[in-house]
Amino acid sequence: MLPHRRAVDYTPLLHVTESLLDRISGKGWMAAIADRLGWQDQLRINRCALTFPGPNQALAPLRIAFASDFHAGPTTHARTITQACQVLRDLKPDLLLLGGDFVSYRASHIEALAQQLGEVPAPCGRFAVLGNHDLWADDRLIVEHLNRAGIQVLVNKNVQLPPPYSHVWLCGLDDPSSGRPDAAAMFRGAGPCRIVLMHSPQGVPHIDKYAYDLAVCGHTHGGQICLPNGRPIILPSGRYNRRYPSGHFQIGNQRLFVSRGVGYGGLPVRLFAPPDVLSCAISWRHDS
Repeated sequence: MLPHRRAVDYTPLLHVTESLLDRISGKGWMAAIADRLGWQDQLRINRCALTFPGPNQALAPLRIAFASDFHAGPTTHARTITQACQVLRDLKPDLLLLGGDFVSYRASHIEALAQQLGEVPAPCGRFAVLGNHDLWADDRLIVEHLNRAGIQVLVNKNVQLPPPYSHVWLCGLDDPSSGRPDAAAMFRGAGPCRIVLMHSPQGVPHIDKYAYDLAVCGHTHGGQICLPNGRPIILPSGRYNRRYPSGHFQIGNQRLFVSRGVGYGGLPVRLFAPPDVLSCAISWRHDS
């Protein structure tokens, strides 16, 4: 069990704001109305195929599913979460990665979500990092339910995948805005092929001086409410959240994927920013 870590930027004003939103949202009536009006958009699968150095180019591709920002609670309809978990099960990933913000307002919302995520088959493991909303709630309860569901939470640490992908290390960074990210500790001892799991693009400056192959994150919701061309109207504060609002990016020799997430934060509405999950197949080349 990880020790409880109060969010670095968790202020009394923020607590009042979160509590007020929770009271206004009630028992999900806002999400129910939005769902009936068609404002809770259909989930999309963002697919990609990458090739990294590996010990054997004949090795089967590593299939990764990544989902973030479920925001289980009054602003996200339960059907949205159920459908997303069904999509993840249907993808049959080797490796399931989860980018945090599992809940909104109350940590107790993790219970049903963790159970559904624990039913996603992933023979190479299920791993998660925590988001700012998780740290604003009760991270101990969230971690407890995730662990019980067979999901390991990584806080500034790495794990080696089992064979035949034992040349791959998964590195989990603590939330850049509300946690205590330590990239040096996270990468310490990691092998040549590194996949970084983090909550937001604000983690990019923490890892940019280290070698990694792929980083995945969420947090931005792609703006959640955008212009018809997909340009976000409002994004979370932070230079890198604005630079990398959603999609695939090449940063030097490294790849970054930013998900629009599954759920709804603040308002139960998306406009021209549909929710998504990532399905990525990593193939291997043998560099002589």
